[in-house]
Parts: sequence; C-alpha cells; structure tokens
Amino acid sequence: MRSSALFLSLAALAEVGKARPPVYTLEDDYEPANFFDYFTFFNTSDPTHGFVQYVNQSAAKATGLIANDKSTVYIGADHSNITPNGRPSVRITSKKAYNRFLLVLDLEHMPFGCGTWPAFWTVGPNWPNNGEIDIIEGVHTNPTDAMTLHTSDSCGITNDGAFSGTILTPNCYVAAPGQGNNAGCGIATTNNETYGAGLNAIGGGVYATEWNSTDITIWFFPRGNIPKDLTHGQHPDPATWGEPLSQFQGACDIEAHFADQQIVFDDTFCGDWAGNVWYPSLYPSCTAQAATCTDFVANNPDAFADAYWSINSLKVYQQTSDWHTPGHAPWGVDPYLPKSISSLCPIPTASMG
Repeated sequence: MRSSALFLSLAALAEVGKARPPVYTLEDDYEPANFFDYFTFFNTSDPTHGFVQYVNQSAAKATGLIANDKSTVYIGADHSNITPNGRPSVRITSKKAYNRFLLVLDLEHMPFGCGTWPAFWTVGPNWPNNGEIDIIEGVHTNPTDAMTLHTSDSCGITNDGAFSGTILTPNCYVAAPGQGNNAGCGIATTNNETYGAGLNAIGGGVYATEWNSTDITIWFFPRGNIPKDLTHGQHPDPATWGEPLSQFQGACDIEAHFADQQIVFDDTFCGDWAGNVWYPSLYPSCTAQAATCTDFVANNPDAFADAYWSINSLKVYQQTSDWHTPGHAPWGVDPYLPKSISSLCPIPTASMG
C-alpha cells in the first residue's frame, strides 16, 4: 500500500509541476539605510530643459536635499532660497540595469505643486531604442498619474479590457506622426489617489510594475489595501492582484524595444512639459501667482516644501519557473504541492540519508 501511494504521489507531483506558475523571487532590496549607495547622482544639464540645478550627492546631503535612515528615504528640492538660475533638486539613477522585472515601490509621499515635474521611471542606455517606462509622472497640480512608454518605431498599444485606464496616445514611437513630439503611448487614470495631493493625503501606497516578454503592466494599491504578498510574502503573484491601472501590449515586440532598464527618480521644474502648459485655462491657481513658470519657481521657495519623495521601500523581483530557487523551498516540502502529497512523498532534506 505504501509503495502504491508513493507511486500515485509521484504522478501527482509531475502533474502539479506542469501547472506550477512562475515564481517571483527577490533580486535586489534597495533598503533605506543604504539607499543612495545603489544610485548615481545626475548633475549636468537637464535633458528636458527644466529650470533646475541637479546637485551631486555631497551637495545634496550638505544642503538637506537627501536624508535616509533604517525605514525611510527623503529626496527633496531647495525650499529656502530664491533661485534665479534654477531650483536645486535631485535626480538619481540606479547603478544596476535590469531585463524584465517586477518593480515594487512603497511610496509615502511624492513631489507636488505648481512648477513641479516629478517622475519615477526606468530607461535603457540607448534611448529610445532600449525604451523608457514612465510609472509615475505629472506636472503642477495634476490630480492623477500619467503612465507612458517611449520607444523606437513600430510599437503600439491597444486596450483589450485588461486595465482600468484610458489610452491617450496609442503609438509608443517618440516621433509618431499625428502625436505630439515624444508623446509616446500614454495611459491615463481617473483615480485621484495615484498622484500628488491625493496620494499624499492617504499616506501613499504601492506601485508595482511588471515587465515581461509580452507586456508591461502597472498596478497601484493605496495604503491600507496593499496585497499581503507584497507586505509579508516572499513571492509576489501579480495574477492575484486584480485589474491594473495600465497594461502596455498590442502591436509591439516588447523584447525588441526594451532592454537594460535603470531606475530613475527625479523632480525637475518647468521645462518641456510643465513650462509649456503654464496656461490659466489649465492651471489657474498656478498662473495666478506668476506670469511664467520660471518666475514662479525662482521666487517662491516656500512653495517647494512639499516637493519631496518619501520612500519606504524599493524592491526588484525576477521571475523564474524553476522551483529550485533560493528562498523557494529548494529542499523540504514544495509549497505548491497539496499537503497530502507532500506528507507521502517528502523531498529529501540535507539530513536524510
């Protein structure tokens, strides 16, 4: 009877193994205590022509633009001085690049306000050929997040009902005819907890971005509604999270258009986007305070006390279908097996002869 049960268990093991879903395993934990060790500081001219002075790490630390401890990372902008040559701020890029990932950001607060143009994004080294993924982005007092891809030619997206957002522009090519210069393919959300004042009011939440061979998908979970496998689990499972904010898929070979993505946080001011939409019809509360975006940014330091990122955690997971994965029961009982099978057919441990 025992040998018969063992045979049946092995057969069941083979079937479960076929059905076992891919597993996400933590690759990099950008823990707050050493957060800035994983990044380089960008301190040359802003490629988006912002009214900003990006500073190096030592200057940022000396002037209080960055700070971190065991639980939180602060990245801010100067909010003490009149700055006729551009407001000092911070832009950082991860030293490591990734190919496919599950990127999870727990964010408590983000930059917000007139003149600001904050972004959390990833980008490849040969832009736009290696792609760009804008996860959090907006300007001024925008109430919701804008999510965008920027690519080389022949990449477009469609909405097959897989996400809650709305496509604003379908062609990801930065020089696509019929779209604004570098518009890319954009997806908008109506959820006002995803950005700026709304996000800050609820204590933030978690942005999770999955990049695989077929699509790029973004979820947002407000504070208090974060999946347990992102707060306590070792192996997050996006298949259980429900409808995302956006999913970029369609007539686009993701493998051909995205590679070697580095993680970026920044906050610039005015520039190609924020500076070019300083209109009373769009942002009356901002334009009432200054004739131009640069005038406002230069002369109102107090307005930028809220222009900071407060980060609780940043983690990068990689996918594997191999159950012999560190942290995923390489020996002992496979967690994907039914308990009845595991008890009959335990996997040998190091102590078993």
